[in-house]
Amino acid sequence: MSDRESGHETTPPKIEKRPTLKMVAEAAGVSTATVSYVLSGRPGGDAQGSGISEITARTVRDAAARLRYHPNRSAQAIRTGRTGVVLLSLHMLSDPWSLAVADAVNTEANKHDLTTMILADGDWFGALERQASDIAYIYHVGSDAAAPEKLASLAARGQRLVVFSETLEADGYDTIRSDAIPGCYLAVDHLLERHTKIACLATEEEVTGVGVTRYTPYVERLTHAGLPINPRYVELFSATQASAFSAAIRLLSQPDRPTAVYVTTDFAAIQTINAAHRLGLRVPEDIAVIGVGNTPDAQLVTPTLSTVGPTDFYERQAEIIIGQSFADVSELGTVHEFEWTLHAGESTGLAVDGLPS
Repeated sequence: MSDRESGHETTPPKIEKRPTLKMVAEAAGVSTATVSYVLSGRPGGDAQGSGISEITARTVRDAAARLRYHPNRSAQAIRTGRTGVVLLSLHMLSDPWSLAVADAVNTEANKHDLTTMILADGDWFGALERQASDIAYIYHVGSDAAAPEKLASLAARGQRLVVFSETLEADGYDTIRSDAIPGCYLAVDHLLERHTKIACLATEEEVTGVGVTRYTPYVERLTHAGLPINPRYVELFSATQASAFSAAIRLLSQPDRPTAVYVTTDFAAIQTINAAHRLGLRVPEDIAVIGVGNTPDAQLVTPTLSTVGPTDFYERQAEIIIGQSFADVSELGTVHEFEWTLHAGESTGLAVDGLPS
């Protein structure tokens, strides 16, 4: 017998209405235009000519959060031409450098209601052909000779780009330039202040490559100091933590082991410290270690890692990327320079009280 025949009416389930822009405006006590402006992801405030105070913007965001309002990205893209997407093309996601970039950009993107998407070790050009984004950050363009032409073609069709490169000029897109080589010289010099038996962990490309690489400062500085380049003190690793750990084990297991190691990346330097611990060696008493990159993980390892790199690089770079996602394409074309400095940690002999020993 049906509910109607039994005299019992069944109340249909209540369908909750999806929060709208108008509902957020009413809850915040502002106009729908103000809500649209604040939640569009565009930088607000009087400095941008919007006349919207930070207090009002915060009230709007709080109201949207209470109502669980989320902008309709598809409709927004059609209406404004914006996707709300920041695309990051990164190399080796297990590297602390890539992780730090992704974290900093995502933190900055969240402030503007933007979504971060990560392309790992992929075809960045093909991805940008398929995936629309407000801006794309490309860390590693690779050895493709056509890369400059591909970047220029993307910029010409209106794709906002920020490219990390020590050689490419800004051509319709912004370039982040952070030359590591001067910093690498600082790293080797730092070890030479106390050591003569200095080893090097580097990639095969750095050791056998043509031109100046991160291996070059090691050779030049030791030669200038009158120290031989001992082949047994040079170990190669590939772009994995396991490879770096194995290379460090081989290096530190030698009977006549070095007293210091210059490592061309922070992630491999951290694995060198781990290898020293595995072998029962004290850092820095038995072996000093310095890395390259000044990644946040350098401060998380025990002892803290001495490293070289720009100061506040990840946060400043993220601000550039997100800031340029709102710029007119014609405004892009700036080279942003980041200088490298030494950041001495405990792994090369920093005293316990925090002062250099």
